[in-house]
Amino acid sequence: MEPAAKDRIAARLSAVDGLYYPTSFLRIDPPPSPSDRKAALLALLSRDAPLFLERYGGALAPDELAAFDTLAADYEVGWHLRRLRAASAGAPLPPARVRNRRRAYLDRLVREGEYFSEEAMREREPYLHHEYLGRFQDPIGRAMARPGERWSETLMRRAEEAVIVEKIRGEQIRRGVDPSEWVGGGAEEAMEEQEEEEEEEEEEEESEEDAMEEKGRGTENSTENPSASEVVDSSKTGESPAGTSRQTLSAEEMEDQLEQFTSLMQQKFLSGEDSEHMDYSRIDNDEMLDDHWSKEANYDAEEKYFEED
Repeated sequence: MEPAAKDRIAARLSAVDGLYYPTSFLRIDPPPSPSDRKAALLALLSRDAPLFLERYGGALAPDELAAFDTLAADYEVGWHLRRLRAASAGAPLPPARVRNRRRAYLDRLVREGEYFSEEAMREREPYLHHEYLGRFQDPIGRAMARPGERWSETLMRRAEEAVIVEKIRGEQIRRGVDPSEWVGGGAEEAMEEQEEEEEEEEEEEESEEDAMEEKGRGTENSTENPSASEVVDSSKTGESPAGTSRQTLSAEEMEDQLEQFTSLMQQKFLSGEDSEHMDYSRIDNDEMLDDHWSKEANYDAEEKYFEED
């Protein structure tokens, strides 16, 4: 292969985000610079072209693959070139390989902690989240302003919440759910409910003050007319307010619900149902994801060795 072609390929790949590098290379101090990455890629390409194609072949453009034709007499290089070109031509991948690559990518998403966070999953599947978790949660908290949040951010979040609630209610209507079980009206109703509660608290405080004044006028009247606070206390039966039927779960039960919901969302991802949010063709054809299982196999072998020892 011509040196200029090697240099061009190494230079381009060194600028690709998320490209695989050996762990020992990434752990050097200070972290490798773009020129360091280019030098490492160029060294591997010059030393072991088959390994280079195995690791990075899926990231090469057709004209870059063509530069390897001068090395096609080597059995391994020729095999990798045929495989990569068949994949780019749309030849179906073995189902087991697709499944393993998706599983490896799922593990990466779990480690990063965003895609399978509760809020992110709720945005993708509002109705499922409501069935597993939302109907047991307090809807008012989602509409309230949060500490340190600007008013514009609160309004934006409330608008997004209204869209999610509308999706949930639409699905409930489609499924024939009884109107009494429909999800609440979103941020606006939550705000109104909080305002009503605040007004009730103010009225109760005023009533308590009036009662205390009345009590101070004489002990005779106080025995015949109990204070407002006593009236309020006697009405606390532990029942939910009228019009609300939200069931509450313990922290352990909510954690179990979250685990079930997360497991279902992960299965949907593996089965290819997240195409609206994920480019499955890129995942399924990413050969670097195969390294995940090589590392897993090495780890399992080490564990077995130490257990037997």
